[in-house]
Amino acid sequence: MEPVSSLLTTHVLDTASGLPAQGLCLHLSRLEGHGQQWTELRTSYTDLDGRCPGLLPPGQMKAGTYKLFFDTEGYWKKKGQESFYPYVEVVFTITNETHKFHVPLLLSPWSYTTYRGS
Repeated sequence: MEPVSSLLTTHVLDTASGLPAQGLCLHLSRLEGHGQQWTELRTSYTDLDGRCPGLLPPGQMKAGTYKLFFDTEGYWKKKGQESFYPYVEVVFTITNETHKFHVPLLLSPWSYTTYRGS
């Protein structure tokens, strides 16, 4: 099965182990409507490489404000590890739906870092 092409991707790396964070649950939402409410678009899990292919299939990308919610507490609990952050929310704006957007997350039980990747 070929991965679904997506202009929006993420990659989660477990910096404590130096390995991809596989099996981490994440939710993608978009801010919509006059009331500016979050609408969940997709729930997914990172693969063996810590990636989430097909996060936003072609045709669903539009300009707006998006949120990636990473269930870090669930991830660390499965590994038997205490952690400080129960979740990480990364909110970002897409202004051109034809551009590629990559949102990496570097994760440890006590810290996290994110940035706009390529």
